[in-house]
Amino acid sequence: MSVIDAIALSRDLIRCPSVTPLDAGALDVLRSALESVGFVCHDMTFSDDDTPDVRNLYARLGTASPNFCFAGHTDVVPVGDEAAWTVDPFGAEIIDGVLFGRGSSDMKCAVAAFASAASRVTANGDFGGSISLLITGDEEGPAINGTKKVLSWMAEQGESIDVCLVGEPTNPAKLGEMIKIGRRGSLSGWLTVNGAQGHTAYPHLADNPIPRLIQMLRHLTENELDQGNDHFQASTIAMTTIDVGNPATNIIPAQAKATFNIRFNDTHTCATLEKWLRAGFDAVSENYDLKLHCSGESFLTPPGQLSDLITEAVQNHMGLTPELSTTGGTSDARFIKNFCPVAEFGLVGQTMHKVDERVRVEDVETLTNIYASVLENYFSQA
Repeated sequence: MSVIDAIALSRDLIRCPSVTPLDAGALDVLRSALESVGFVCHDMTFSDDDTPDVRNLYARLGTASPNFCFAGHTDVVPVGDEAAWTVDPFGAEIIDGVLFGRGSSDMKCAVAAFASAASRVTANGDFGGSISLLITGDEEGPAINGTKKVLSWMAEQGESIDVCLVGEPTNPAKLGEMIKIGRRGSLSGWLTVNGAQGHTAYPHLADNPIPRLIQMLRHLTENELDQGNDHFQASTIAMTTIDVGNPATNIIPAQAKATFNIRFNDTHTCATLEKWLRAGFDAVSENYDLKLHCSGESFLTPPGQLSDLITEAVQNHMGLTPELSTTGGTSDARFIKNFCPVAEFGLVGQTMHKVDERVRVEDVETLTNIYASVLENYFSQA
């Protein structure tokens, strides 16, 4: 059986300008590579109100248990100012051992490493289980028609996964530094405090919402949610905007608005934070509207088999012991954690979403070796 070339596949994927929600042929490239080594592929497009259609891929090699799943995405963020790039963002050029291109770090090269590692392990004969890839085109977008719906489709089909490795770029500066074993949750809030418009010379005839908004925001800025714990840093609250929209100096406005985001650890849930927010706001006034969006709960996969497998592989190939971390933003692991243990390990993230996004070719090759070792050791222990 042939082995997929991780670098060649990385370059083919990067050459597809798959800016969310466009696929631009990326999944066709991946599917062709996977089918060439025996994967059975399921191509699915999901739709929802007020969101673009998104194409996704679930591929599996083997029918036996256990099923080791690699998860990731082929969609990328926009290139920004293309004139600021020193290379074609979708040219996949290699210069002095460095592969340039939008999505190289986040995370087309990791997807290629998945495929290459799987093909290498299966080429050695029966490995005693199944290997699958869950690849979405909606990770960089609203994440409505992507991984979450693929997982629901899998459940309907009776398709289960036993463990999952997500290939997000987890390493801050050097390959092998960090494994993500959890993620903080994210809750965004839009607070509108209502009043009554009036003349500033007659404030007693108006109802100024601004002082109440300031008092409410003190609940967010002056209170500590927690001090962190063994696996998570302290939860944070960031104010993102405060708006009145009043161009006049002689008018008291009818409304004052603020937007905020909370990144929280496993001490909290979106429900408990909503209760805490409303209790603080109600203590100032009940004349307000609060809209909340929970984009993901916090989660933790306790150190164990999966993190041990990745750590051992990193130690063998890099001579480093990676930190087990929960830092950073959200990822599609927040959906997968409801189905099986999940951890994240990928390339260096220094240039993700930036101009001249790039990775070292050597790192892609080493990552492939690490993934292959994880697979081999996982099935040898199964």
